[in-house]
Amino acid sequence: MQINMIRSDKVYQEMLELPLEKREGCFRAKILAPFATKYQTQHIPLKAKYPGGFDALFLLGFMNQLPGTLSEKDRPAIDALSSDQLWQNCQDTIKRSIGLFEQAGYDLEVEDYYFTILLGNPEKPMLQLNMGYSGDGGIPGYLMLSLLPNDYTLPRVQAALAHECNHNVRFQFIKWNQQTTLADWVVSEGLAESFAAELYGKDLIGPWVTSTSPEQLEEIKPIISSQLQLTGMAEMAPYLYGDEIAEIQGQIPVGMPYAAGYAYGYHLIQVYLKKTGKSIIEATVTPTEEILAATKDFWK
Repeated sequence: MQINMIRSDKVYQEMLELPLEKREGCFRAKILAPFATKYQTQHIPLKAKYPGGFDALFLLGFMNQLPGTLSEKDRPAIDALSSDQLWQNCQDTIKRSIGLFEQAGYDLEVEDYYFTILLGNPEKPMLQLNMGYSGDGGIPGYLMLSLLPNDYTLPRVQAALAHECNHNVRFQFIKWNQQTTLADWVVSEGLAESFAAELYGKDLIGPWVTSTSPEQLEEIKPIISSQLQLTGMAEMAPYLYGDEIAEIQGQIPVGMPYAAGYAYGYHLIQVYLKKTGKSIIEATVTPTEEILAATKDFWK
């Protein structure tokens, strides 16, 4: 296993010293370029054909500081990202998380992992909903965190990264494609958060699960259950992320609270683990259909 740490803190520091017109090129070359294959896999252009067009930078702007918005007021946050211990902790988390599957005898096709931390933009509603931190690990070999470093988020970094590492492993076995269903998605999120909770404790479960009360869970369960065979990213996303994020992303609201699908998936997987006695390691590579078959009393 080769872990490639892309030290964004050093790039942000460098960008602050550059003229505004040179910052985007620096960001693209030093932070985005190592993730080129990730974006190609997702059919997201690394650079738009025209300024302000749809590309990787456009998407990152939903939660993160962009080269054009970075300023001296961000220096304290960049300084917080510059902690060597923070980066070492992240490297240790990746090594531990992926290593657990290797130690269990699973043959992982990916050997090289790329990781970076993106500086969050405190003014972005999507990051505010996520309480200042979020992750992206949907493409095996590539891991990102979006972070507003503070006393709340920093203790949660390793749990969030473990969540993304779990995605990285599952999607090496369970391939994402056009036929992927909402059931696949909520199961994957439930597995990832259950994995993070097992490694770092339930106290560090993310707001994407804890924001949903037991009463809300009972309200959303039949609605999400009725849509488990739904396909298509734009159609599925509102059930996973909730109406507020759906509206930010230009999707049609469906009456779901924030991160409803995450909470649904987490509690479904907790039922699965208790009923079957399987470890979270084994469950991570278990097909969705098998998990649903064992949890009918939760979702039916």
